[in-house]
Order: sequence, then structure tokens, then C-alpha cells
Amino acid sequence: MDLTSFIAGLPKAELHVHHVGSASPRIVAELAARHPGTVPADPEQLAAFYEFRDFAHFIEVYLAVVDLVRTPEDVRLLTYEVARELAQGQQVRYAELTCTPYTSVRPHEPDRGMPIEAYTEAIEDARLAAERDFGLVLRWIYDIPGEAGIPAADATLTYATKHAPDGLVGFGLGGPEIGVPRPQFQPHFDAARAAGLRSVPHAGETTGPGTVWDALDLLGAERIGHGTSAAQDPALLEHLARTGVPLEVCPSSNLATGAVAELAQHPIVAFRDAGVRFSVNSDDPPMFGTTLNREYEIAAGLLGLDRDGVVALAKEGVEGSFASDDVRARLLGEIDEYAGRLAAGSGDGATVV
Repeated sequence: MDLTSFIAGLPKAELHVHHVGSASPRIVAELAARHPGTVPADPEQLAAFYEFRDFAHFIEVYLAVVDLVRTPEDVRLLTYEVARELAQGQQVRYAELTCTPYTSVRPHEPDRGMPIEAYTEAIEDARLAAERDFGLVLRWIYDIPGEAGIPAADATLTYATKHAPDGLVGFGLGGPEIGVPRPQFQPHFDAARAAGLRSVPHAGETTGPGTVWDALDLLGAERIGHGTSAAQDPALLEHLARTGVPLEVCPSSNLATGAVAELAQHPIVAFRDAGVRFSVNSDDPPMFGTTLNREYEIAAGLLGLDRDGVVALAKEGVEGSFASDDVRARLLGEIDEYAGRLAAGSGDGATVV
């Protein structure tokens, strides 16, 4: 068995994947058929729709898909079908799905939004069904859409603390970084952490390492979404390595949005060489024409990993998660069982070429 096939069957955790951004052309086409408008309902036309010019254009396309999720039934469909594709297509056993309830509740547009209670009920119903039907453990990270500013942060904090679903584990910050300084959200992260939620903001994707420092020092980040520009600051790399704060690395996303000019320049090797912990993730996989399996293949190629290295990468994803101890132990056991079974069958140590 070659390494690509080995990766395809490997049990995995996915820590940086967006709820709406995981809508495949199949799912988007169904939503677009329900709500005709700016997004094409033909899956083939969606491929052209997803050809990003830059990060700003990606946000524009992303928000167009967000606009298709208008009812609790849409939320439930999206969530359950994303879970199906993660579990059946990628062998994901545990995922922390980043949700942006603000863009569905729309408190600034009450005639177009849904009550937070209906949103919560929809994702929780899908979460329980996904675990029953697919064996996938889903957990939620509620993130602030940074471009919407303080009102969105206030609302998201309320959703996370006053209407928390059972599966909620983290509090994040997404959207554009340029023009959205992290310090303004410090009170929101302080309150979320006081409520027992873990801090997982995006930082350093399209801005410099100073944004990562702000996420660490002001937002109490326990993991960093992307952190690509951390490689530019040796002191920051040393700090990350010493404190063990992991980065959520998403190579194809970084290429598609222009955070890196080409995959060969991705700083994942610099992170490894500096002793920085990281997991490999897919971010918005259908929008970037990728899968978690493909991200593992890319990482294996950049890092020169064999099967043992890929297994270690999968385990790091589990160890960097916010899974409960029993879920973590079970998934680590599944990874070991899979690797051991295949090693006994072939002993092949193939690498990606």
C-alpha cells in the first residue's frame, strides 16, 4: 500500500474546519436550489465560482454561501451532510467545527435571521445524528466574524455563554485580519475563557507575527488558527515551542488565499525544525479544492514523512484537540490499531513522491 492509500484510511482529527466553508458543491447546489440568487446551483459552475483571486475575494465568496443558510432546516442539512463527508470520505473520527452563529442569527437583520435557540437546536440535532450514524464526534467552536466588529463579538459571546450548545468547547475569531486588530476583542475572550471555553483565534495568516503575539498575550490563545507568519519571528517560534501552543496548519488554504506564494515556501518545515507543535487541517476544503487526506499528503511531501511520520502527525492532531480524555484515548487507540494492522500486513514504509 502506498502512502496516499495509507493516509486515506488513517483515522484522523480535524481541528480547523469551518462549518459553512465545508459545504461541498453537492451541498451548496442543494441550498442554492432552495434559495435561488447569486450562487450557481450547478455543481460544475461552482468550480469557477470558487476560483479565488485573493483573500478578500475568498471572503466575498464565503459570505455568498453563508447567505444560503437561512433557516434551521438549512443549518441542520449543512451540518449533517458536512459530517457525512468528513467521516465517510476522510476517516475523520473527531472534528472541532468552527461555527459563526452571528451570520445565521443576523441580529442586525431580524427579518432575515433565525433565533439562536433554533440555530443551536439544529446543530445539536445534527451532531447527535452524526455520532449515531457515522461514528463522528463533533464539537463546536463559536467564532466572531471579525469584519462585523464589536457588535458581532458582543452577540457571539452571548450565544456562547447564555445559549451554549452541549458540544461547545471553544471561542474563536475569524474573517479578515487586515483592519481588524485583535486587542479590541480582549474583553470577549476574557469572558469566554472565564466561562470555561478554550481560546482559538485565527492570527498571522494575512498579517505579520505581531497579530500572533496579540492572540497569545491579549486573547489567551491556546491554539492559533494558521499562524503562518510566525515563521518570520524567531522569538515567536521559540515562544511557541517553549509553551507548546500548537498551530493549526492549512497548506492549501494558505496557497489559495495568497498567504504563501507556493506550497514549497510554506513554513511548515520551519515550524517542525523550530520544535513548534502543529496539526494539519483543511480549513474550507471544498472551496479550496482539497480534502483533509490531501492536506496530509502535502504535509508528508513537504516534511519527507513515511508512514510512521504520518501516524505521528495524526496523533498530534488528537493531542492538540479539546477532546475529552476518553475520546482522545479511543482515537489514539484507533490510530495505533490501524497502523499496527497494516504494518503487520506489509511493512511498507513508502513515502510520498
